[in-house]
Amino acid sequence: MVKEMTNEAYHIPVMLNECIEGLNIKENGTYVDLTFGGGGHSREILKHIGPQGKLYVFDQDSDAANNIPDDERCLFINHNFKYIKQFLQFLKAIPVDGILADLGISSFQINEKDKGFAHRLDGPLDMRMDQNATLSAADIVNGYDEKALLDIFNYYGEIKNAFKLVKEILTYRQQHKIESIAAFKEAIASCIPPREESKYLSQVFQALRIEVNNELKALETMLENTPDVLAIGGRLVIMSYHSLEDRLVKNFLNTGNIKGEVIKDHFGNKQSVFKIITKKPVAPSEEEISRNKRARSAKLRIAEKI
Repeated sequence: MVKEMTNEAYHIPVMLNECIEGLNIKENGTYVDLTFGGGGHSREILKHIGPQGKLYVFDQDSDAANNIPDDERCLFINHNFKYIKQFLQFLKAIPVDGILADLGISSFQINEKDKGFAHRLDGPLDMRMDQNATLSAADIVNGYDEKALLDIFNYYGEIKNAFKLVKEILTYRQQHKIESIAAFKEAIASCIPPREESKYLSQVFQALRIEVNNELKALETMLENTPDVLAIGGRLVIMSYHSLEDRLVKNFLNTGNIKGEVIKDHFGNKQSVFKIITKKPVAPSEEEISRNKRARSAKLRIAEKI
């Protein structure tokens, strides 16, 4: 048996009850948790399925393996969720009855300074969710040219003074290699708006994290594969934490494609892959936000394959 970390030490599951209700769990169904993390959502799914039920869990961070429950119904897959179709085909697990994805970064990843996700801690400027990946945040700030950096901070971070930010990075790196969080914050110190340090740095770090892990492309690939994986009547439950993710999810659930282009048949009827269960995204309660501040930006969308 693998030694388990306590769930709350790793990550408090966001909107746990809402996610479980959204999955509409069948006793002997097959389910997939694409973002295993601390295993909070997965443990709750296991409580709701019977002895013949099955749960496949994905996480590209090898540290998540420390949280695998001692349950033969659960199989851990240490890979990016963009490979959902390939792995489930190999395991002869298609179709499945429900898919859950909590797209937020885990509390453990944020609090682990060596992973380099948190601007409030010093450590290596890393941000790789998969430690076997070659590209780090330090590689980006030291190696990308001006245009590439501008694209990242404008699009992924929506940074208002992105041009100044990039100029400061380029100037600083001519004299010093930027390898730590402290060095990076020193390089961009003049760009940080007074009284908005945390918000600004969160946006900057978000932009770098998305680029390091190719998060939006992985999300697109995963979404595009879900119709081939889900059974008719199967549920897709996705929680996002910023507008870039949520836009992709909303577009795909509403139209069946990432761009959100409505496709009609010869009679002018909208062709849909999913029936939308949540007409508006579900938000966490004020009580939950008071217990877990990282839940405040969460948006939950649920759809059913038709």
